[in-house]
Amino acid sequence: MTGALAIIRAFNEQATVAHVVADVRLHLPQADVVVIDDGSTDATAARARGAGARVVSLPVNLGMGGAAQTGYRIARDEGHVVAVQVDGDGQHPGREAARLVDVLCQEQCDLVVGSRFATAGGDRSTPARRAGIHVASRLLSAATGQRFTDVTSGLRAVGPRGIALFATRYPCDYVEVEALFLAARHGLRIAEVPVMMRSRVAGRSTIGPMHSAVYGVRMAWGVAALMADRRALAKAAL
Repeated sequence: MTGALAIIRAFNEQATVAHVVADVRLHLPQADVVVIDDGSTDATAARARGAGARVVSLPVNLGMGGAAQTGYRIARDEGHVVAVQVDGDGQHPGREAARLVDVLCQEQCDLVVGSRFATAGGDRSTPARRAGIHVASRLLSAATGQRFTDVTSGLRAVGPRGIALFATRYPCDYVEVEALFLAARHGLRIAEVPVMMRSRVAGRSTIGPMHSAVYGVRMAWGVAALMADRRALAKAAL
């Protein structure tokens, strides 16, 4: 059985991935680092290897959910007891990832989420997306009975129970939100801690500027639909 695995998801992040790998290795020196190259068409894989990371290159772009599940399957199969999820765009500082791992171990949680809205400063996304995240967070909080402020945060640390769950099942639509809902439904102990996130300085987000204005509304609508579907299934089972 080994220790921690840092899972770095990257799609066409040649400008930032080497820095992300170096930053994670600096602050989590005992962790194994794997970059999940999600079907990139640029030099992401080569630059990640050059920075000292193991790289798993997916033949096609599976999206954030598929890339994350690939990492969790590696963590499960290799016997890691902690997996820390970081995005390859440079927005998640290595020191914050390390802090989530500390909280995971000290508080005996199954899942720790880094929230950019629980502290002042740092990048907080666009106003439209912030509004959608706020609504989705309120909906998920109501559905689970636990307060969340940043349900779309991709900066997360996960223990053995979460690794086992996410290696088997991981959502592909409203990825981070549904993963929290799934974890809560399976009784995982979840904590949310304040973190500072950076603004993207290079590359291109998978949610482009033209979609940013409607992303928040679509996400909140999707979460509401998810909640309604789950309530209907529960009622039908009675």
